[in-house]
Amino acid sequence: MEGLLDSVLRDVLTRVGGFDRCVAEFIRVTNRLLPPRVFLRIVPELMRGSRTAAGVPVRAQLLGSDPACMADNAARLAEMGSDGVDLNFGCPAKVVNRHGGGAVLLKDPEQLQRIVEAVRGAVPPDIVVSAKMRLGFEHDRDAQLCALAIETGGASELVVHARTKADGYRPPAYWHRVADVRSVLKIPVVANGEIWTVGDARRCLLESGASALMLGRGAVADPTLAWQVRQSLSWPRPAGMAAGSLRGGDWPSLLPHLFHFWQGVSERVEARARAGRLKQWLYYLRRSSPQAQIAYQELRTVVHPEDVARWLALQRSRAMPQAACEPMLLG
Repeated sequence: MEGLLDSVLRDVLTRVGGFDRCVAEFIRVTNRLLPPRVFLRIVPELMRGSRTAAGVPVRAQLLGSDPACMADNAARLAEMGSDGVDLNFGCPAKVVNRHGGGAVLLKDPEQLQRIVEAVRGAVPPDIVVSAKMRLGFEHDRDAQLCALAIETGGASELVVHARTKADGYRPPAYWHRVADVRSVLKIPVVANGEIWTVGDARRCLLESGASALMLGRGAVADPTLAWQVRQSLSWPRPAGMAAGSLRGGDWPSLLPHLFHFWQGVSERVEARARAGRLKQWLYYLRRSSPQAQIAYQELRTVVHPEDVARWLALQRSRAMPQAACEPMLLG
């Protein structure tokens, strides 16, 4: 989720807990081997064993259409210790599709296979190569054909976003079509799309037949969603994963995560974009927290980082009066 689920928000959400793995924002590959600094800018977790601070693995994702160039960059990611290489065949953005990347590749299953084959051949056997696709571009008639091409190319896992590019992000997601894709594959299939609640997760698993879920906007809107789903389905907690302490919609327990998010944004994002990043997250949080709606309205016209920092300090003093006089570094 370019421009939203970056390393700062990955850090916060994995601290809340419930996730087995993250897939980073896509790294755009055109016609050259990218320098390490580009990979590190988008996936700084590569500097600590491809893990978030909470210890959750992070898999780098490549987006491009040239098999040889994709392979070269995948090899570099493997050298840098990425927890696998993921291939993006699902991005619906017009500018991406116009340059031959993302969901537009679903028009050409043979090219999908060539890209996956090239990447699979360029990285060591122990490096996982996975992919994410939509059901198609204008239609979903070739969903199974595209999925088979990806499997034949050597991918060991496939995430299916249950909409076409033409569908965009409009509800509903067609989870039953993920079941159709699963029926022709031998590799694991992960279902994705329009999962906002535990009820959505249960229906998605039932209709898709998938054994795993990928959460996107739903987890941004409710940071506790992964934990709620895991507990509702009695899925085991991975070794080393702490139990989540944040309760859905609970503003006082969410505030420390907002503070941590702002500190990360202040360290990694240029000043003119910082306020927008906090407002972007609050926009999603409105779905699970009435207080987030109030906060969004209060900050809607704020543009200066200093004003955001003052607002956060005020929230902290209200929520934790005993700490009101303690120093607070927010940038």
